[in-house]
This record gives sequence, C-alpha cells and structure tokens, in this order.
Amino acid sequence: MSNSSSNDLRNIGLKVTGPRIKILELFYQHPGAHFSADDVYMTLSKEGIDIGLATVYRVLTQFEQAGILLRNHFESGTTEGKAIFELNEGAHHDHLVCLDCGHVEEFVDAAIETRQHEIATKLGFKLQDHALALYATCSKKNCKNKP
Repeated sequence: MSNSSSNDLRNIGLKVTGPRIKILELFYQHPGAHFSADDVYMTLSKEGIDIGLATVYRVLTQFEQAGILLRNHFESGTTEGKAIFELNEGAHHDHLVCLDCGHVEEFVDAAIETRQHEIATKLGFKLQDHALALYATCSKKNCKNKP
C-alpha cells in the first residue's frame, strides 16, 4: 500500500480500505489510461486481488464524486454504453476513440479550444465546459490495440 494513496484517501475524507487503495493505485500506475468498471475488476482479479464487481462500481463512483476520477461515456466500439473512468489530472483534454477496438487517445489542441470559444461567443454563449470526443478507425499498421 502506497503512503501517498492512503493520504490521498484521508485528505478527501474517505476511509482507507484495501479495495480503495488497490483501485487508486491501479489508476496511479497507468496515468492517461481509461478503464471501465469491468476493466478494473478484471485487471485486479488477474493480479490475484479478491474484490467484487459491486465494490469496484461503488469505489469508482466515490472517487468520481470526490474528484479523483473523471467519468466519460463514449458511444462507440467496445466502449458503447459503458462508463469509462480516468484519473483527474486537472488539465483539460479531448479524446479520440477507435471505432474498431474502443482504445481512447487523449489530445490537446489550442486551435480547437480557441475555435470552440469563438463559436460559442458568436452564437451568444459564454462557454463554461465542454467535452469533445472524435470517433475514428485506426489506420496504424500493427496497432497493438486491435483485437
């Protein structure tokens, strides 16, 4: 158990439990990764960690409510209809989702951000927040994410 993980949980007012520590450490070990509850459950199960799927769902929801994780719903490929979680690293980014395998790539593009604000202003809005997900098929030869 990582001391920083324990401190992070205490700082947000959550009791330090084995499942919470294991799930938090999974996200810390894979920065930039996007996991469904099933992904978290299967990954921890493969590591020999005995944790129920209901517990995984509950902890992910608690972490989202505490601001540790962000929840996304990508409506395409293998992610359709599933909540996908990622570590909240505080910086805005957008997503590119593969239609073939559901792999998610994060990207930041200042020109896109500027253009979105310009469009909102032109239409009489002050942009408060947004989420951009682009859906595409992978054109990489030897893509490691293809099934």
